[in-house]
Amino acid sequence: MASFKLLVGLGNPGTEYDNTRHNAGAQYIKALAQQSQCLLRYEKKFSGEFGKVSIGGKECFLLIPTTYMNLSGSAVQALCQFYKVLPQEILVIHDELDLPPGTAKLKVGGGHGGHNGLKDIISKLGNNRDFGRLRIGIGHPGHASKVAGYVLTKAPSTEFLKIEHAIDESLRYTDDIVAGNLNNVMNTLHSFKA
Repeated sequence: MASFKLLVGLGNPGTEYDNTRHNAGAQYIKALAQQSQCLLRYEKKFSGEFGKVSIGGKECFLLIPTTYMNLSGSAVQALCQFYKVLPQEILVIHDELDLPPGTAKLKVGGGHGGHNGLKDIISKLGNNRDFGRLRIGIGHPGHASKVAGYVLTKAPSTEFLKIEHAIDESLRYTDDIVAGNLNNVMNTLHSFKA
């Protein structure tokens, strides 16, 4: 398994979207940057907040696209072209409707499952789906018609705390994830439930 060079946290820009369910991926990157004492700065050429960090002795790029969710791919594409990052060296951290709050799962490849951020990244990478995904569970509102409003609102405090716990738990495995030791991580992270 290849190691990861670029960690992308998905979300929507603007204070009105802070701590909404759809911003779980961005929340992870902000927490990782803080933990690594890395200052994320807006980088125009990457259309996002960007930073460089050393994880397990390996230089990694952190990115939170500041485009809206459904245009996340253009930020990822720009950074990949500039730094010659391959799709299999990318880990995208995003909210996942199909997992309950308080859980997180790791996988490589697959479809977009209706997630507009993933859909745009797959498209901008030339339909390549070989990147890694860290999926932060946010739960499902119960009906497809309610999804848009659900992901763009803040979770009630009990749910929000569970999402935060799942992010914190995932952060504990960042060194192993970046190094490509995914099986070890999956064995423990996948059984975690806040």
